[in-house]
Amino acid sequence: MKKLIAPLLATLAIPVLAATPAGTEFSHHDWELACDNTRTCRAAGYQPDGVEPAVSVLIERVAGPGRALAATLQLGSYGDDAPEPKSATVAMKIDGKALGPVTIEAQHGTLTPAQVQALVSAVSGTGRVEWTDGTHTWALSGKGASAVLLKMDEVQGRLGTMGALLRKGSRPEDTVPGPLPAPEVSPASAGSTEVNLPPAARTALLRELRKALDAGTSGCEAFAPDQLTVMKLTPEKLLVQMPCWTGAYNTGSAYLVANKAAPFNLELVTADATDYAAGIITSAQKGRGLGDCWATREWVWDGHRFVLAESATSGMCRLVAPGGAWRLPTYVAKVTRGPR
Repeated sequence: MKKLIAPLLATLAIPVLAATPAGTEFSHHDWELACDNTRTCRAAGYQPDGVEPAVSVLIERVAGPGRALAATLQLGSYGDDAPEPKSATVAMKIDGKALGPVTIEAQHGTLTPAQVQALVSAVSGTGRVEWTDGTHTWALSGKGASAVLLKMDEVQGRLGTMGALLRKGSRPEDTVPGPLPAPEVSPASAGSTEVNLPPAARTALLRELRKALDAGTSGCEAFAPDQLTVMKLTPEKLLVQMPCWTGAYNTGSAYLVANKAAPFNLELVTADATDYAAGIITSAQKGRGLGDCWATREWVWDGHRFVLAESATSGMCRLVAPGGAWRLPTYVAKVTRGPR
């Protein structure tokens, strides 16, 4: 997936409320990997770039001993020319050999355990994997699969074990690390009512913003005082929003938590947000203008700060589906509704 615009975070001279915890992302040729903070890994493969019709397979595996693979097939649906299968099933073939049908609903189908194992064996070697309805053939590329599946085993601690995908060994499965718990986030009440600050307070806020942002070097060239929005987040805190940057097909706004009065002690949540509602800040940025690949993030107000709840992409820009082929998170949290 093409790199998205990533302005500001390294240059804004403001404390950042919620940085992104590290996940694992890796891609090689026509395959990619995303492992989240629980050690669940998802590997996606696609048709060769520029080839039609589009197709993708998602292989998922939860961390821990004895965990089986799950695989989902997706036939391309982007554009009016994307073919739909002529029947409710497509035939799976490897090197021309039939491996049974795959039932298709809304362009998606679930592979059987035997089909998953055959798929992994084929794409990690030189096998030709395809699905056909007798009229159309959807061909999956294996280029890059070996490196991606090997990385998947490495992240989950499976290298050298009997359950490894590629580099199997004699080490028993019970040595494989288990899944990590997802952090819990308990949302708190948060407002969005716009506040008209008194002239003196607004002047003080603008002074703090200008000093912190240093518009000549921060990348926040779109900042204009008349476009500043101030909302009452809680009785003691404000949420400040302002347009920050504009790209070829994306825009980004900065959201900052501030004290209700000067000194405002601004704390940056993100500089590439696209929306805010009811205590949730979201960012949705296209990987390219066609809109077939996205990066998304979400922050939830917990009463003290905005906490990252998810960071994900939708996969490579391969014209598989409007809005992207998959949900490939590198960070997840369990959003709960605990006692207030």
